[in-house]
Amino acid sequence: MDKRNQSTITEFLLLGFGNLNSFKILVFTLCFIIYIMALTANALVIVLVGVTKSLHSPMYFFLSQLSLSEILFTSNIVPNMLWLILKGRGKERGKVSIARCLSQFYLLGVPTIAQCLLLGAMSFDRYVAICRPLHYATIMTFTHQLQMVTFCWLFGFSLALCVYILLSKLTFCGPNTINHFYCDVAPLLKLSCSSTSYIELVTAVLTFPILLSPFMFIIVTYISIIRAILKISSSTGRHKAFSTCSSHLIIVCMYYGTLSSIYIFPPRENSINLNKGLSVLYTLVTPLLNPLIYSLRNQDIRGAIFKHIQYLRL
Repeated sequence: MDKRNQSTITEFLLLGFGNLNSFKILVFTLCFIIYIMALTANALVIVLVGVTKSLHSPMYFFLSQLSLSEILFTSNIVPNMLWLILKGRGKERGKVSIARCLSQFYLLGVPTIAQCLLLGAMSFDRYVAICRPLHYATIMTFTHQLQMVTFCWLFGFSLALCVYILLSKLTFCGPNTINHFYCDVAPLLKLSCSSTSYIELVTAVLTFPILLSPFMFIIVTYISIIRAILKISSSTGRHKAFSTCSSHLIIVCMYYGTLSSIYIFPPRENSINLNKGLSVLYTLVTPLLNPLIYSLRNQDIRGAIFKHIQYLRL
């Protein structure tokens, strides 16, 4: 059939998780609890860094920005996911306009790109602290921190906007079914009846360097960090240096592990349930684990929490 003769569509149908039947309430409750815990934990990190003087350092400033990106990310996807779980599959329940779908993708792309760059900024901070400690105060000034964070967010907004503009020029004429619980670039390109070769090329050229460049930068900086730590004569000093980097390394491995499994090495089309499971891990579980890892493994944050708890009890 000539695609020019097909009528354009104005909305998509998100299938979500299908019919969960008797497990619907259980899955909804579990996801809702994890969502609230993730929001609370990340908001707590932002508040603690803002009001605690002992946490007014570059590492915690970047951490607060990471928590902000997690809040924006989960709040963009999870509420609609919870709605789809609760209401189940239906022609009216999963409907979303094309404009809203594209907006969700844009608000998904901004914090994703910003997080990649923020993780790179955090590794640079650890590199300067361990490899160039005498110059740390002059390099990691508040102005420099602010410039790095501003660059991360502006780059995220700009790059996501470029892809959003290209997607908005596509024509959709059916089918309109997305077998997922949120709008992403791959299913949108698949459903378009316009030529997508150009946007696929532009997306690949723009996206892969943004995902991989910070990761390669992190690897290079940590090679230097490990070399510097191994030169420390005392075991106590080596342990202290490693402990300041371990939380960041765990988060990098978690973040890039789930991100690459979804976007760089995605499951095959017949493994859509696996893809949804990885997406739940990426959008719901990881945002909860990030602040927990830092708070449980970081003595400064634990101390700030206990200090404010004691203050509230007075």
